[in-house]
This record gives sequence, structure tokens and C-alpha cells, in this order.
Amino acid sequence: MIDLKQELFKQCAVFVNKRSQTVEEIISSNQKALQSETKSSAGDKHETGRAMLQLEMEKASQQLAGISVMNQILAKIDASKTSDIAHLGSIVITEKANYFLSISAGKLTAFGKDYYAVSVSSPIGKILLGKKVNEEYSFNKINNKVILIK
Repeated sequence: MIDLKQELFKQCAVFVNKRSQTVEEIISSNQKALQSETKSSAGDKHETGRAMLQLEMEKASQQLAGISVMNQILAKIDASKTSDIAHLGSIVITEKANYFLSISAGKLTAFGKDYYAVSVSSPIGKILLGKKVNEEYSFNKINNKVILIK
């Protein structure tokens, strides 16, 4: 079980690192573009271009802040910790799907099975948080039951 948690944790870390690299490349590219923007006879066009680049930079900065939060959440996960109650870092097996309560990283595959990495602040994460084995819940008008918590 710990191997499975470590594998899912590793995949989440890789997801965050890839996003971080992408955002940093965008920021670097936009900084170069801002520096190379030269004033032309079309002044309004120049100002519009700079404003658009500035907006892109702000958006990328917000994404970097989100990535930082994801790293903080991952730092709180202890792969060796197990519990009968679903918590941050738990693997929750239900009748319909498998979840890893961590960050919103989407569908992950480990040891031949699919798991959904979901944030504990996401709608499904909030529902699963605190659940115990055999507890039933409803999400999107679909009834489900917790089979196992790792």
C-alpha cells in the first residue's frame, strides 16, 4: 500500500514540476517579448501589445502562486500514514472510482489501475474527506460507497 501511495505522490510531484516549468517558460518568453517591444510609429498598437503581455505575465504569476500552494499541500502528505478515516494523502477506493486525496492532478495510473488525484477542497474531495469504509455518499446524483481506505 505504501508503494502505491508513493507512486501516486511521485506522479503528483511530476505533474506540479511540469506545470511549474511550463509557467516559468511562459514568463521568460513574455519578459523577452516585453524587452524587445520597441516603440514604433503605431504608438497605440505598441501600448496594446505591452498591455497584453503584462496581462499574460499577471496570469502566469497567479499560476505560479497556485503551483506554490500545490507544493505546500504535497509537503503535508505522509505516504507512510494510514487511517480508517479518509484524510489528506489517503487513497479512497469506492465502488465506482479510486481517488488519491492530494492535489487536483487529474487521472493517474499506477500498478495497472486508474486513480483520480483530487484536492480535499474540490467538491468530491470535500465529500470523501472524513469518510470511513462502508460509508455511502452521493455525488452528482450518483450514489457510491467507500470500499477501502489506504
